[in-house]
Amino acid sequence: MHRSRLCSLVIDCKVEDIDAAADFWGRALGRPVKPAAPDAGGYRDIETRDDEPIVLVQKVEHPSRIHLDIETDDLDAEVRRLEALGARRVEFIQRWWVMEAPTGQRFCVVRPQRGPLEAHDNTNTWEGEPGKPGEPSEQGG
Repeated sequence: MHRSRLCSLVIDCKVEDIDAAADFWGRALGRPVKPAAPDAGGYRDIETRDDEPIVLVQKVEHPSRIHLDIETDDLDAEVRRLEALGARRVEFIQRWWVMEAPTGQRFCVVRPQRGPLEAHDNTNTWEGEPGKPGEPSEQGG
């Protein structure tokens, strides 16, 4: 058994000035941009409520796009579950997997970003054999 849920929307920006990009997206969404942490690098956080997905603005070298992150308490099990549904692994980066849906969209599978997943009402709990699609259990999802 493992858990997963939609975690974040990441706005990938092929730009020189990530702060200007974050300012645009913050204003477009009507949300303030959080002050950049010293180790933020090419990431900026848009303020969201705890019951909303995280919104990140990320400086990238590939064409600009938006992708989503799925957070999980068992990275390997979630990646196998998604592969069984038709996704494929693209690349492991630091602590997460970049995946590609059978429809071509890229997304990431990441570790929990806002604490333990069982603390959230909108978390799916997955039962079944690793690598088999499975359905959410009755407990969550």
